[in-house]
Order: sequence, then structure tokens, then C-alpha cells
Amino acid sequence: MDFWLNEEQEMIRDAARDFAAKEIAPHVREWDEKAHFPREVFRMAGELGFLGVLVPEEYGGAGLGYVEYITIIEEISKVDPSIGLGIAAHNSLCTGHILQFGSETQKKKYLPKLATGEWIGAWGLTEPTAGSDAGGTRTTAVRDGNEWVLNGAKTFTTHAGVGQVAVLVAVTQPGKKHHGISAFIVETDRPGYSVGKHEDKLGMRASDTCEVVLQDCRVPADALIGADGDGFKAAMGVLDGGRISIAALALGLGAGALGHAIEYAKERKQFGKAIGSFGTIQAKLADMATEVDAARLLTYRAGALKDRGKTVTRESAMAKLYASEVCVRVSSDAIQVFGGYGFTKDYPVEKYFRDSKLCTIGEGTSEIQQMVIARQLLGRL
Repeated sequence: MDFWLNEEQEMIRDAARDFAAKEIAPHVREWDEKAHFPREVFRMAGELGFLGVLVPEEYGGAGLGYVEYITIIEEISKVDPSIGLGIAAHNSLCTGHILQFGSETQKKKYLPKLATGEWIGAWGLTEPTAGSDAGGTRTTAVRDGNEWVLNGAKTFTTHAGVGQVAVLVAVTQPGKKHHGISAFIVETDRPGYSVGKHEDKLGMRASDTCEVVLQDCRVPADALIGADGDGFKAAMGVLDGGRISIAALALGLGAGALGHAIEYAKERKQFGKAIGSFGTIQAKLADMATEVDAARLLTYRAGALKDRGKTVTRESAMAKLYASEVCVRVSSDAIQVFGGYGFTKDYPVEKYFRDSKLCTIGEGTSEIQQMVIARQLLGRL
């Protein structure tokens, strides 16, 4: 395995790093406190190709691979994980679902707008009664002539309040459990689509998270993605790539927290010395750095295998599980390095700590990742 980025990948990394430093870093605290979704920043990200990283050029995308994608998400998440989350969700969920499973007509209609940032995409799987058990979906879609009529609700939907299009799953064949679930493209200005509660979150506050309410929402028959009943299987395929996205997000978050801790350890003096000269701080930083690097290797391995067309169910779950747990530990340890100052909003590490927990929950909890990995190892007993 090649552990080094090539020249083109380094240029992409530098572009993402420069974008994050200039357009995101000055506003992190303001956006967090106001729970503000910075739409203009996403337009600029689209112009740079960051919203259609994996989309082929023929559909208006950058036509890059997962290694480049991970690099972009990592660099942006080092500065503000909530923006990294938004960009990751846009790429891997709504856009990714249409890219992987949409018809040619659907791809031509939606991907150019999504890849360039003209439109923001949402993706709705989770419901009040269907979280880790996505098979418990209760939202329904009933065929009525040349339309489908959707009724139900989705919760914890990223970009539900700011997106122009959403991919939503619904039961089309009651009684068939996972095999009776289908996926639909729903433009958010359609009658019957409305935004419910805007979640007031612990962290990732600049990432828009809302409830979707569907009340006799009619969509054309060709809004169905794939075959009737294939929605659940497709969603699980989307999440294989989505787990790599969250692993990259967690990796960037952990690396960002570590970077701040290192700089503080060099500058902060106690007992007449920089605290970085103390053995206890050195040991903590060494462990943090080792865990971040291990998360990086797992994440880039999953991306490299994905680029080669390999099935990465196990590898992506491992990357997501480990990187997300690491970013929680590293951000907590970063606060410890800062001491009392780390507990205040005057320094950035408390935000990394608040943001980190989402990584162990979103797109499959750590416990679900363990189940996925175990099934890959053991098969279904």
C-alpha cells in the first residue's frame, strides 16, 4: 500500500486547507453559537469541486476518488467539524445515493446542481421509531396513478431545512420488512413537504439538522430510485461509503484537537517551563498522536480499497468505529492539556469535544459498527 499522497492529491489537500483557513476559521465560534448554516461557504465549496468530489465530470463533478475525498473532509474538519459534516453528508448521502442508484435521467437532472453547490442535498432514513433499526421505517409511499403519495416523518435529517432536494426512504410494500422499503427523490418545495423541529444540538451546531414532515406529499412516479423494494438495500450500500466520510470527519476532528494541544503545550508555561517539557504532557500527546495516525491508516485504507472497487463493508465500519472513538478520547485529552482554559469558549478545544460525540452516533452508532464487523467476521450465525 502506498502511504503517500501524489502531487495532485497534495494540491487538493492544500486547496482544502487554504479554503478552511480563509473562509471557515474566522467564523467558527460565531456559527457555532448562532447554530448558523453558512450557505455562501457551501456555494464556494461547490465552485472548488468539494460538493461533487466523487461525481464524474460528465455530471458536473470533480471526478475524483475516495482518497481525495478523505483528504478534503479531513482538512476542513480540522478547522470546523460541523462544516466537514455538512460537506460529507452532502457528498456521500443524497448525492451519493443518486450517483450510485439513480437512473441516467435522474443523474443528469440532479447531479450537476448538487455537485456545483447550486442545490444542497438532504437524506432521510432515521425516524422517531427507526434509528439503528432502519427496517422499522413507518413512513409510507402509496402509488396513485402516475404519482406516489408520501406520509410520515424523518428525524435528525442533515440539510432538511436548507436543502432543495432530499432522498427519503418509505415503505411501499407493507409486511415485507426490509424488502418493502423504497427510496424517492423529493424536491423540498413540493406541497406536503415541510420542515419540523430544528434540533438544538450539543455540537456540530453549524450543520443544519431538522425533522422532515410529509403530509400527502405527491411526487411523480419517476421519483422512485431503482426498483420498488430496493431502497433499504441501496441505503445500506450508501452507508458503506458514508462510514468512510464519518471516519474522515472524525480523523480531521482528532487531528485538529491534537494540533491545538501541541501548540498550547509549547506556549503555556508553568513552574518556569513550557508544559510540553513535562513527562505527563509528553506521554499524553504521544498517545493522542499515535491514535490519530492509526485512525488515519484505517480510514485511508478503506478509501483506497473503495477506489479499487472492492467491497469495504468491514473496512469502512472499522475505520468509522475506531476513528470516531479516537476523536472523542483525543478531544477530551486536549481539554486536559489546556487545563481550566480548555473548559472555556475562549479556546477552541471545548468545541472539538462537543462535536466529537456525534461521530460515534451518526450514520450508525459504534455498537452498530461492532455488529457489522462481527457479522463480516462470523457470518450470520
